[in-house]
Amino acid sequence: MIALVRRPGPRLTEGLVTHIERVPVSSEAALAQWDAYVTALTENGWRCLEVLPADDHPDAVFIEDTVVMWRNAAVLTRPGAPERRGEVDAVESHLADLGCFTLRVQAPGTLDGGDVLKIGDTVYVGRGGRTNAAGIAQLRAALTPLGARVVAVPVTRVLHLKSAVTALPDGTVIGHPPLVDDPGLFPSFLPVPEESGAHVVDLGSGRLLIATSAPRTTTLLADLGWHPVPVDIGEFEKLEGCVTCLSVRLRGTYPNPHRAGR
Repeated sequence: MIALVRRPGPRLTEGLVTHIERVPVSSEAALAQWDAYVTALTENGWRCLEVLPADDHPDAVFIEDTVVMWRNAAVLTRPGAPERRGEVDAVESHLADLGCFTLRVQAPGTLDGGDVLKIGDTVYVGRGGRTNAAGIAQLRAALTPLGARVVAVPVTRVLHLKSAVTALPDGTVIGHPPLVDDPGLFPSFLPVPEESGAHVVDLGSGRLLIATSAPRTTTLLADLGWHPVPVDIGEFEKLEGCVTCLSVRLRGTYPNPHRAGR
């Protein structure tokens, strides 16, 4: 299992904020939290590959927004915020090294990876401020021949779909109800008590990466038989980030790229 990551750059404190009030961000604390996040992935069996920095782009650390993975195919996005579109190229070169088939969302389509939630063969895509109908149509055209069912869902209360919901390994969607437009769109929905509790990363073997800012949700998931792995990402939460958006997870067998360790 491979995770693509990108360390926070010198302009992180200038990152975009859309749905929350801007508060000061500590670059030093953010780097320490990012290091701990990468360590948590590594200690749970993931090989982390660091993508080249994009220091001119404050939000580049949120690498998940640059690509949607489906098996060995990679759909390179066209971020909804024009100032983020320069983040994509370096990600493409790593995916090529890994042997992935790549294609790109084209104008007028926009698509952020944070708007894409995959559960089995179903791909939910949030239609909101960063992802438009043309972007969803292009993703559907790319993934349907590969066996995916692409379902568009509204997102009006948060930045991305995965700011509102993610999924447990058994397919249950979890979310904080005030932030979810329509929980009934998902076959199985489990409400959680905290906003940041809506975000988990499936690490494998029942382990779930979750923010330390969601202690009640952590207890709830542990009581249900999961094994939470808490990480502090508080500086990134100030920029509407969560545990999902700091990495791109590739599940499968890939060669060691010659750029590994850059």
